[in-house]
Order: sequence, then C-alpha cells, then structure tokens
Amino acid sequence: MPGCTRPYLSLLFLSILFHPGVLPLAMVTADDSAPDGKTVYAEKCARCHGQEGQGSENVDGALTGTLSVFQLAKLVQETMPEDDPETLTAAESKAVADYIHNAFYSAVARDRNRPARVALARLTARQHRQALTDLIGSTGASDDGESVLGLQAKYTEGRGGGKDSQSLERIDPQVNFEFGQDPPVSEIEDAYEFTIHWKGSLLAPVSGEYEFRVRTEHATRLSINDEKIIDAWVKSGDDTEYTTTMTLTGGRRYPLDLGFTKAIQGVNKKQKRDQPPPAASIVLLWHPPGRVLEPIPSRYLTTVPELVSYVCSTAFPPDDRSYGWERGTNISKEWDAATTRAAIEAASYVDEHLNRLAATHDEDSERSEKVQKFAHDFVEAAFRRPLDESLQPLYIDQHFQEDRPLDVAIRRVVIMALKSPRFLFREIDNIGDDYDIASRLSFGLWNSIPDESLRAAAATGALSDPEELRRQAERMLEDPRAKRKLRGFLMAWVNCSDPVDLEKHLEHHPEFDAATMSDLQTSLELFLDDIIASDTADFRELLTSENLFVNQRLAQLYKDVASENQQFTLVRSEDTSRSGILTHPYLMARFSHGSESSPIHRGVFLARGMLGQRLKPPPEAVAPLAPDLHPDLTTRERVAMQTSAATCMTCHSIINPLGFTLEEFDAVGRYREKDRNQPVDSGGNYLTRKGEEVTFEGPRDLAQFLASSDEAHEAFVEQMFHHLVQQPIRAFGPSKLSELQEAFRQEDFHIRKLAVEIMVASSPVNRETKVAATSD
Repeated sequence: MPGCTRPYLSLLFLSILFHPGVLPLAMVTADDSAPDGKTVYAEKCARCHGQEGQGSENVDGALTGTLSVFQLAKLVQETMPEDDPETLTAAESKAVADYIHNAFYSAVARDRNRPARVALARLTARQHRQALTDLIGSTGASDDGESVLGLQAKYTEGRGGGKDSQSLERIDPQVNFEFGQDPPVSEIEDAYEFTIHWKGSLLAPVSGEYEFRVRTEHATRLSINDEKIIDAWVKSGDDTEYTTTMTLTGGRRYPLDLGFTKAIQGVNKKQKRDQPPPAASIVLLWHPPGRVLEPIPSRYLTTVPELVSYVCSTAFPPDDRSYGWERGTNISKEWDAATTRAAIEAASYVDEHLNRLAATHDEDSERSEKVQKFAHDFVEAAFRRPLDESLQPLYIDQHFQEDRPLDVAIRRVVIMALKSPRFLFREIDNIGDDYDIASRLSFGLWNSIPDESLRAAAATGALSDPEELRRQAERMLEDPRAKRKLRGFLMAWVNCSDPVDLEKHLEHHPEFDAATMSDLQTSLELFLDDIIASDTADFRELLTSENLFVNQRLAQLYKDVASENQQFTLVRSEDTSRSGILTHPYLMARFSHGSESSPIHRGVFLARGMLGQRLKPPPEAVAPLAPDLHPDLTTRERVAMQTSAATCMTCHSIINPLGFTLEEFDAVGRYREKDRNQPVDSGGNYLTRKGEEVTFEGPRDLAQFLASSDEAHEAFVEQMFHHLVQQPIRAFGPSKLSELQEAFRQEDFHIRKLAVEIMVASSPVNRETKVAATSD
C-alpha cells in the first residue's frame, strides 16, 4: 500500500479482530460486477505486503493469522490502505479478504503452500531428567500398605526407645510442634527425655533445587531419598536451625526419614532433673523453587515410604518455546555438553549402586552375569526397543571383554547408551512399529520412557489395536507423572508456567507479600488439580466454577471467601462475580501492575490463551499513563484514552473490551465495586469469527460465553495437543483439529478423555510416513 509510514501496523493489523461499526458483510452481495480480490490486492496492498503476503522492506513479517474472512473484511475496510484508510468499499474489502485468506493468510492456506511436518526432535530437558530417573529405576524396600496424607510417627520415652519404654504410633499431618516443657503426647510421662521418629514420603511438586530446614533446640537428623542431608544427632553448641539443599525431580515421591530426640546432656543427669525440663519444639520446613520457606504441608507428605530414585542434577540449556510449546529441536554445543555431563553423572551413580541395581553382592558367584543382564536391560530400556544382533556387540558385549573390571564396563555401557542418538532422539530409526507407538504414548503422557506394561504390549503388537492403545492411555493417566503433565498444560494454558515477580506497591497493598503470592499459586494449582481429578473433569468448570481453594491468610485478604483453616480448603465464593480461572486472584494479580489493574494484560491473556487469537507483540513497549496524572479517571478510562488513536485501536479494539470485563477485580484480585471512587464499568464485547457481536456485563457473562464457544474449545484442544505431542497439529492432517474438537464435545468436554483421544490419534503416526507424505 502506498506510503507505509507505520509498517509495524500492517504487521499487526491482521493479527487480531477490529472493533464493530463497519458495514456488515451480509449487506455485501455478489454480482457480475464484484471486484476481483487479487487485482485489488495487487493494486492496493502488494507494495507493502508482497505479492504472496511474504512482507517487504516496509513490512517485516508474513501476512498470516487466525481471523475469519468476516473479521478480515471488517479490518481491511476500516484500516487499509494505511495512508488512506476507509477508501475501500465494503465489496472491495470483502474481495481482498476472500483472496488473501484463501491464498496465504489462513492456516489451511499455509498448510497448502508449506505443509506442516512432524519434525525430528530430541528429548527436552524435562524429558531427559524424567527418562534417566525411570531408566536407572527405583530400588530398595517399599511398604505396600495404604497411603494417607502425613507421616507415620512413633513417639517413644527415653532416647534409646527400649522395649519397655512407653510409646505411641500415630499419623502426623506435618511436623510443626511446640511442645514447651511438657511431654509430646499424653501416653509419655517423661518431659526430660523422649524420641520421635517420622517416616514416609515427600512429593516434589516441581523440578529444581529445594532448601530443607529443621528448626529445633534438640538433636535431629533428616534423610531424603536415602541420603542423610542433615545430621545433628549429637547435639553440640547453641544451633537451633539446620539447613541444606538438594535437587529433586517434579512429580516424584521420595522416601523421608526424620528423627528427633530430647535428652539430658552431660554427666550429672540427676541434678538436671531437679530443674524444670527445657522447652522443646521441632519444625520441618522447605523452600521449593519459586516459593517461600514454610512448614512442609501435609498434601506433600504420605505415610508409605517410596523407593529410592535417581535424580539428575545436571543443568540443561532451556528448550525452544517460540511456537508456544516446549520443543526439543535446537541442537547446540551447550546441549551436547550437558548430555555428556548427565551421562557421566548417571554412570557414576550406577557404579556406586551397582549391587543394589543388579540385585547382587560382591561375593556373588553370578555377579558378572547379573551385571551384564542389568546392562542389557538398561540399554534396551534406553533405546525403547529390544536390541538386535547388530547392536548387542556394540553396546554390551565389547565392554565386558578382556577381563575388564565390572565397574569400568558398566560405566562404559551407561555412557555409550546415554550418548547414543537412540536415547537422545525420538524415533531415530522411524521403524513405525509398536515400540515407536509405545514411546510416543509414554513421552506424551509421562515425559518419560515406556514402563514394563507398555513394553510388553508393544512386544505382542497389541498397540496397533486402537482399543488397546486407548486402554493403555487410560491406565497411564492414573500415574502421578500424567497428572503433573496435565496440570503443567493447564498452567501453560493460563500463561502461568513461568515464575514472575508479583510484588505490589506496599503503600497500596501492604498485605500482599511473598507468602501471599506463594499461597495464591498453590490455590490455583489445587483448583486445577481438583477439576482434573473430578469424575466429570469438565473444561467448562474451569471457567464457570464459583469455588476457590483458600487458607486462613487468603481468606482474610479476600473478603468474598471465608475459611478459618490453616490448611487449604475448597470454599464457595460469596461474590457472584467470581468465575473460575478467569477471576482467580493469582491470575488477576499476575495480569496487573504494581498498584493498578491492567485491562490490557488481561485482554491479551483472554484473546490469546482463551480464544486462540494470534497476537504479535507491539513494536515497542509503552508505559501506561500514570494514575496520579489523571486522578479523576478510572483505570478503564485511562486505558481507553491512551489507546484511542486509530493506530492503537487496530489491536486494542479486541484487547480492551475483553480486558474491561475483569475490572471488578483490583491489582491483587480482590473484588471491588468502585475504582477511584467511581462505579466500576465491567461491560465488554467480542466479535466472533462468524461475525456475531457478543456483549458481556462482567466476568460471569464472559465465562459463560467462553464455556460454550467453539473458538475457545478449538484453542483449548489445539494447545493441549501441542503440549502433549510437541508437534504441530496440522502435520497430522487438515481435519485432525476439528475431529478432536468434535470428540471433545461428544465427551462433554472431559479433559482427561481429551488427552486420551489426542494420544490415540497421534501415537500411531510415524514421522517418516508424514515427512514422505508432505514432501510429495
């Protein structure tokens, strides 16, 4: 278009929907004199956007997006040509929109011009760590009893706990006790000397480095994953806090063992018993990644000890997320070096624990055979398929020749297997058999290698049967790894995967501190987990539920909910404007400024995450108008004033009306009726892809619309597919998205069943077949 004075606007103008008020397309009728869209585009548009929408020196970026023909026509008529907008007739605008939508703009056109492909991918950092944990396996003794939240506790009189000592066994929800000068329980009479032993398992919610702290005036020791990380059993000095760190893998449970003893120190015990007993207390705390230091909550503790698990502590470079989902497509020197360090670390662990892993001992006459069997099983599990005759000598046999020491041999086996492309990459051979299907299924739902049940099904060819594949997927969804991956998807869906600083201005929100922020994130995670685990697992409940998980601290801050429980409980909001994740305080605080709400951030979240609109970032960051400069204006009025220019409204005509619907919630997510002493206006609107304008009177109207919107359903299905499969959905066929969306609807929008359908649809698809098909 002539005179492109603001080329970035042309890049953005097709990314989002323009506001209503232009001649409806229903009034544009086709006749013999209708303009030719290709001709109009060549005359008016190609100068800036290129003959095939590829862009030019004036416009950086291809002319692609997600708008419908109707939305495109509205936008073109109002904003183009840029140097002379509103000069195209409705018929010309419609013709141009028809042409570019079919030629190169729409997803269908892009797939036709440059078909999507199933890309060769390596394991992501997350998958690499999870695979190593499952590959090396879990070892040790495990109690198969029924597990409940908390830790199994045994209280014993005295320090040694002799057979005649008084004792009590019970389940403690957490370790957070202030005994004072009294005995710990009524069953024990001695307040001077007693011992407590807690045993169970610890669930790590996320991967990363954890800080553990035991706070007590007396002797203590703590072991996690069979590693003694705190040892103050021999008490000396005046220390009352003992701190250490260790790396844990998210979604895994680790055995936990905590000891505490209160005893009389010194030789003159009788004289000390003539004095009042010293006070006693103990608290077991942790500082998970991205959270605050707190007593470990009971929801992360279970009474049954888990097996000891391997944890990879090697740091990997971040994976590519430019497409909106995690992909293992970037190969770099840093990644190669990280895989080498991880292989060496794993080999050292296997060597140190070889007897336990291979179920042998140093004096075992069959130790060599058992170690070689372990090596064989290890390599087969790493490669996700049986070793054939050509691979057995290379990866196993040669390392155990020439009387080589077993510790050297096993290290060579492990390092060679873990540096092999057969481990590092997905489907390196492209055989397309049941073992490939098993691998796709396990990495899709678990981010890890197939288990024994899945490998056994692959060995018999059962996974070629869609019904058996479905049964396996349903079984695997019950595993904590699958539950964690589904929660991870939902956190990505609401744009909360990455940690952010939610610090608020103290003069406006003094009660909003780091502990509150951590509690809010926990509240959101519990809400998502509750929906996923429910019988209906209804997508619509994510948007329309009036329930919140709160503890006492959150209940005091958010007056529309009530709870006197220190632990998190599910309560119904007393405010009828609360509506699922849309108004969850964590999201409202996350999509706000330090002291004021941000309709723009909230609108972008709704347009991109909920409705699937492709929004490109603005060419430069613009600071919001300072509230103090316009003290009489509400936040809505300031945003409307700042974005009122036609150049801004190209984008903000969709962002603002959506974001305004959430203005009943302030910068920390509290409900309000007034902003700057003026009534809050939470009205908004949206023009659908079908050309229907929908109006909203607040968040509940918006939630009801999204819950029933085909656009929202499509966006949810597409994003879940990308999160699980980590490949573009259009590489699996032009109708795959619509088929999965229909299956989602048929199953009453059941989230877990959608995950099953996605894996059943994608797991049998072989990369080599798809590449060949799309290359023709």
